[in-house]
Amino acid sequence: MFELSNKTNLLEQDTYKFSLQDIEEPNLYRELYSYDSVPRVAFNHRRVPIGMPKDIWITDTSLRDGQQSVEPYSVKQIVEIYKLLSKLGGPYGIIRQTEFFVYSQKDRKAIEECQALGLKFPEITTWIRATKEDFKLVKDLGIRETGILVSCSDYHIFKKLKMTRKQAMDTYLATVAEAFEAGVMPRCHLEDITRADFYGFVVPFVNELMKMSRDAGIPVRIRACDTMGYGVPYPEVVIPRSVPGIIYGLQHYSDVPSELLEWHGHNDFYKAVANASTAWLYGASAVNCSLLGIGERTGNVPLEAMVMEYASFRGSFDGMDPTVITEIADFFRNEIGYKIPVMTPFVGKNFNVTRAGIHADGLLKDEEIYNIFNTKKILNRPASVLVGKASGLAGIAYWINNNYNLSGDSEVDKKDPLVIKLKEWIDTEYEDGRQTTLSTAELETKIEELSGGKFRRL
Repeated sequence: MFELSNKTNLLEQDTYKFSLQDIEEPNLYRELYSYDSVPRVAFNHRRVPIGMPKDIWITDTSLRDGQQSVEPYSVKQIVEIYKLLSKLGGPYGIIRQTEFFVYSQKDRKAIEECQALGLKFPEITTWIRATKEDFKLVKDLGIRETGILVSCSDYHIFKKLKMTRKQAMDTYLATVAEAFEAGVMPRCHLEDITRADFYGFVVPFVNELMKMSRDAGIPVRIRACDTMGYGVPYPEVVIPRSVPGIIYGLQHYSDVPSELLEWHGHNDFYKAVANASTAWLYGASAVNCSLLGIGERTGNVPLEAMVMEYASFRGSFDGMDPTVITEIADFFRNEIGYKIPVMTPFVGKNFNVTRAGIHADGLLKDEEIYNIFNTKKILNRPASVLVGKASGLAGIAYWINNNYNLSGDSEVDKKDPLVIKLKEWIDTEYEDGRQTTLSTAELETKIEELSGGKFRRL
């Protein structure tokens, strides 16, 4: 049978209907996941179409998944993080939601203080245990949406829950019914989807969720969770590792609309950002992230990375303020005490810093040669150099100009006597066995001495 698709506006074969396959033994996809070897990527050469939604956005899990991986934040710190998320996301709510725990009195106090700010975005959502008491708690807090765990791979169903697929599905559907009864919109976290039997469990289960949603008149959000980072962004890869296939399949076979489809990935194989971008490209409106990528094991999708991906895809930040990314990094570094690896893109201390003299020479001639974009304008982080053994005259000149905010006629170049004298002193330091780069304080003290007080220590 053929019918006109409201997605493609083309005549298409009626969607296949998939039924639950309630097998006796778990399907662990041993041909892909042998455990004693690196997971394999297999191809079937079947393509699915790109279909980026009209509206895409970011959701945040810094205060849920992120907070599970560090020392618990204080209420004051949670409130400040929430304010920074709102400031970064801008007036149009490109950072649409953030999720909170509600287990403890501290969790609830943090929610109440954030609610009292009266900020429209990000919307406060929660993550709860699937109990009537927790659903009531969410409702009493005035929260519209909550996340519930619905593990979908046989690893979890058979090995962790000790259930059959039918028992797991019945349990999950009963939990969703309780959410509807409480008047709360459920966000179903399909844990471990990249090891799940997509057509034998995931699609039939999500079909039931969509039917319940239509009957109740309450939306159900579907969060596809790449819990172990096994997803890959390449086209023509077999399910369950294919991110394009998962997103397309949830839309095409389960009729999940883009605005209710969200991707949540981990970075175990360095693919978190690529997978999240792919989820956008193939039809998910939302990608779930955490600030600085802080999260379970290797972390989640870094939120600041998806801010840049959004601007890359749309050609605009659409009201987001990327300079807040630097404020966020400073807050985590100085107020929380989190050590950001120095080479981390956008937020690490050295992300736009060069040590090599030849690179510094390029920066001195034209910053654009060795800087990824105008980091001063976009992130409030001017390009800079570290002065060390390989800096050279150009690097030293660039450092002086940058450190003392010199421009125009006041700039020094690599032929300046001060630069030459400082280079001679630096060379002597390293000839005497020094291995580390020079600190700002050391350089400023020496420059004050060599300049006869013209340049004083800042």
